[in-house]
Amino acid sequence: MVFKKVDTHIYKLLFLSILIASEMGCQQTQEARVDRKPNIVLIMADDQGWGDLSIQGNSNLSTPNIDALAKNGASFENFYVQPVCSPTRAELLTGRYFTRLGIYDTSAGGERLNLGETTIAEVFRNSGYATAAYGKWHNGMQPPYHPNARGFDDFYGFASGHWGNYFEPFLEHNGHPVKGKGFLVDDLTEKGMSFIEQNRENPFFLYLPYNTPHSPMQVPDEYWKKFESRELGMRYRDSTRENINFTRAALAMVENIDYNIGRLMEKIRQAGLEENTIVIYLSDNGPNGWRWNGGMRGKKGSTDEGGVRTPFFIQWKDSISAGKSIADIASAIDILPTLADLAGLDIKTAEPPDGKSLAPLIFEEDVNWDERYVYNHWNGRTSIRSQEFRLDHEDRLYDMSQDPGQTLDVSDDNPGVFENLKLVKAKWLAQTAPPSRDSESRPFTLGYPGFELTQLPARDGQGHGNIQRSNKYPNCSFFTNWKSATDFISWEVDVLSAGEYEVTLYYSCKPENTGATISLSMGENQVSKKIKEAHDPPLKGMEHDRDPRIESYVKDFKPLVLGTINLDKTSGRLRLDASDIPGAEAIDVRLLLFKKLD
Repeated sequence: MVFKKVDTHIYKLLFLSILIASEMGCQQTQEARVDRKPNIVLIMADDQGWGDLSIQGNSNLSTPNIDALAKNGASFENFYVQPVCSPTRAELLTGRYFTRLGIYDTSAGGERLNLGETTIAEVFRNSGYATAAYGKWHNGMQPPYHPNARGFDDFYGFASGHWGNYFEPFLEHNGHPVKGKGFLVDDLTEKGMSFIEQNRENPFFLYLPYNTPHSPMQVPDEYWKKFESRELGMRYRDSTRENINFTRAALAMVENIDYNIGRLMEKIRQAGLEENTIVIYLSDNGPNGWRWNGGMRGKKGSTDEGGVRTPFFIQWKDSISAGKSIADIASAIDILPTLADLAGLDIKTAEPPDGKSLAPLIFEEDVNWDERYVYNHWNGRTSIRSQEFRLDHEDRLYDMSQDPGQTLDVSDDNPGVFENLKLVKAKWLAQTAPPSRDSESRPFTLGYPGFELTQLPARDGQGHGNIQRSNKYPNCSFFTNWKSATDFISWEVDVLSAGEYEVTLYYSCKPENTGATISLSMGENQVSKKIKEAHDPPLKGMEHDRDPRIESYVKDFKPLVLGTINLDKTSGRLRLDASDIPGAEAIDVRLLLFKKLD
């Protein structure tokens, strides 16, 4: 599919004419920007609600730096994403509804973006941009699903849907396990600032998918102390459902994001790049708890307004009118075509986008904008938003201009609208055919050509016998309770390159349990090693939690090179066994790391 660029130079020349009487230096800066591709900084919070900003009228917190993006640029008042993380991220990356992309879950392989799709990073890298992603990926870990295989030159963060510790956590950098520095959002911002500095002379595309305010509710003391005992004047519309302590933690985490947005914008200004950098800010779904959200119904996971409406601010100094508010509905599927358009790129994608460029809305005042619909879907529930109405998953119709809280079904008063939206919903579902867990047939990839490392975490494996996960939510879990030689762990894999692989096991083991022999096998190929060294670190995470978590606690695992194993190019079961178990248990397992040797 070829995107036809709108001539954004015309828009810029309109602004140039306004600046003719300004100082010569400002005029030269503007002209230089017209001739150079704009930089892109795309920032996405995790589980922040539409209402978690002071610019939305929330007096419970102060977010001056995020608010400034709206005040200095344009704000879309009715911008929609999907109800949970990985579907929204897939739509942002491709400009296509996630129901076309193989996404059906937020873990265990169901979060992987189909191969063959063109990502926004590939679009910009193919046009000469340096590309980087720092934060939460959540669209596949093993290459070719890994961000380095989807157009990003540099990746630092984690590929799972949630993480168990935000202070000096276990992360990865381009596939290599590393330890983070300090609080994670601060660390990710530092990486982004360094990337900007390194590429100040060249066009760059920086994607910052932050990990907060997703739980666990961890935030540095200086932010928590401001909220720990704060009275919250604005509450969820049914205050009996709100966990005030959780809300305080979430708002403290948002204020930390705001601090980091301030640092990021200052770096852009110091580098002299503000006039040539497009900055976007949004969240990936509704709030992760019942808290004030403009009176809307629903939260994360819901296809109602509160579960899918997000702030969306776009700043491009001296090109986008400051303080412009846009009421037209828009969606995450519009981000790729919009940014490609603003950058003046003629590009090709493997499949046609569902989104459209928002440039006319951003730059023009009286736009001939066709009627459109935004579709929200999750867990078998589908909702449709038009400019005026929302048809919810139970086919109840709401006039959103008069009733943003979805309290009154107006289907009887608007029979034509009601019947049309039901037909539109049915047609969309038939066309997109949302996938399901039952339709999954993709093993986890290992040894993708051109990539040296492949990680197989506990999240993607299965425990057999007595072996259990450390938590029912698998993303940051590990395997434990390995009591018998008949117990084992398996991964269903597709080996993409035959050859020798060095295998590193990340394990823990109590002193009294050392001595077991751990064997990794696939078919007739096998490698084994005895566990001679104890490693029994304590669980951690609870010391930083501001509210009880639902995720697994974590610990530091020790890397042990098991040896080398020859793998054939085939699909099958990779199996981890233990024999000669001298103690009550064998080992706990977090990760297998494969390094291609030839």
